[in-house]
Amino acid sequence: MPDEDRTIAEARIRELIHDFAAAFRAKDIDGVMSLFAPTVISFDLAPPLRCVGADALRRHWDATFASLQGPVAYEIHELAIEVSDGLASSHSLNWMRGTLADGRTTERRLRWTACFREIDGRWQVSHEHVSVPIEMASGKALFGLAP
Repeated sequence: MPDEDRTIAEARIRELIHDFAAAFRAKDIDGVMSLFAPTVISFDLAPPLRCVGADALRRHWDATFASLQGPVAYEIHELAIEVSDGLASSHSLNWMRGTLADGRTTERRLRWTACFREIDGRWQVSHEHVSVPIEMASGKALFGLAP
């Protein structure tokens, strides 16, 4: 892939990721789902162990947004993108804060990796993995670590 095409693809993917973050903050399910391929496989923090396909992932996002009340903060940090012919990958450290339905505040720092495919001229996530570090002795998730 020529460098100019790679640069254009990277800029487009970066824009899609930032559009996703804006949709997340707005709790816009259609905007969030526009990032994902119909055959996406997602490994996220909340159950199930994996979501296979856009319909399953949409149900997951519906449940996520239903668990949050009021505004949601979501930021992407240290975004890195690699592009080659028809495939790309990204990774970032993301931060999220919101209020749960019971009134408690939740704040999480997440690791996000996404694999993109160019499908009919459009970059879409075909696989994503969201994780947090754990304290090895207890198995407790460490949501508050900062870079």
